[in-house]
Amino acid sequence: MPLEATVMIIDNSEYMRNGDYHPTRFDAQADAANVIFQTKTDSNPENTVGIMTSAGKCPEVLVTHTKDVGQILQGIHVAGKKIGGEIDIPTAINIAQLALKHRENKNLRQRIIVFVGSPLEGQAADEKNMVKLAKKLKKNNVAVDVVTFGDGIEEPDEEGKTVLKSFVDNVNSSDNSHLLTAFPGVQLLSDALITSPVLAADRGALIPEELQTGGGGGEASGSGGGFEFGVDPSLDPELAMALRLSMQEAQARDAAEANANSGSSSSAAAPAAESSSSTSAAGAAAAAATAGAAAVAASSAGPADDVMDDDEEELKRALAMSEEKDVDMAGDDEEEEDDEEDEDLDDDEEEDEDEDAAIARAIEMSMQTQKEEDEAKKK
Repeated sequence: MPLEATVMIIDNSEYMRNGDYHPTRFDAQADAANVIFQTKTDSNPENTVGIMTSAGKCPEVLVTHTKDVGQILQGIHVAGKKIGGEIDIPTAINIAQLALKHRENKNLRQRIIVFVGSPLEGQAADEKNMVKLAKKLKKNNVAVDVVTFGDGIEEPDEEGKTVLKSFVDNVNSSDNSHLLTAFPGVQLLSDALITSPVLAADRGALIPEELQTGGGGGEASGSGGGFEFGVDPSLDPELAMALRLSMQEAQARDAAEANANSGSSSSAAAPAAESSSSTSAAGAAAAAATAGAAAVAASSAGPADDVMDDDEEELKRALAMSEEKDVDMAGDDEEEEDDEEDEDLDDDEEEDEDEDAAIARAIEMSMQTQKEEDEAKKK
């Protein structure tokens, strides 16, 4: 959440009438200036922004440090009526430095953002003069961001250096100054500015960490602003978060379905592998048994035939002897059973005789008792 006082220097030279940036260079620059103001004030309510021109009769401060977007828009409207002449970058930067020096809140860090859409002329084209100015700004702790577009894009020399690049390199301190080159194309100048390191620190204070897609490099190209899902998180963070959550849920569902499909295929392949392994094992065992039997048969051929014949004869004799023993044992069992039956019959007959004798004795005793009673009565 940077705490800064910023002065924007806009280019209002004759070159701003060109239409290579939609709709014109000046209108694209005005849109970018509005985005800078919104981003700065949204990142920290204590931030202030001013605006001034760099062309016309002379550089002119249109709005001093303010937090009112209406004043910024009015200043841009006034600058649009003063298009003409050529830019004077060194003079404009010196005036902007004086405006920052007289800021109300001395705790605000100083920053200048320069828009250059015209070719460099006069002192601005003198590299030594620009480097001297850069060292002065660095000594006074003033950060400078340069945005080049249109005719302001310089052709590098044999060593790959340009005047503005050397200026930014000498004013840079702890990576607080940047050079942005925005080529004409489908992408708007404001989109190129948002995705650049110029507003990276301010946008980082507005966007949750998981929604930050990273700023662009020193040059901006392509379309869509480099935003994920085509939505600027700094303008609508809730929509960007909803889109990201929706994408994460869709990815989670796809991963779950993929895991389920892989699990079912592996479970189906396991029984098939087991059955195939068991089948192969059974086949191998059968083949081994067949080979073993063949080996035994081959080894038992020849002299082993005589041994087999002797074994068969011994088995036959053993069977015959066992049958004879069975017959003898069966006969003995029958004789024992007959003897037991005869003994049972003799015992039954003796028991019958004993019962008859007892009955006869009982009858005789009863008859004798009766006779004695009759004789007694007669007497």
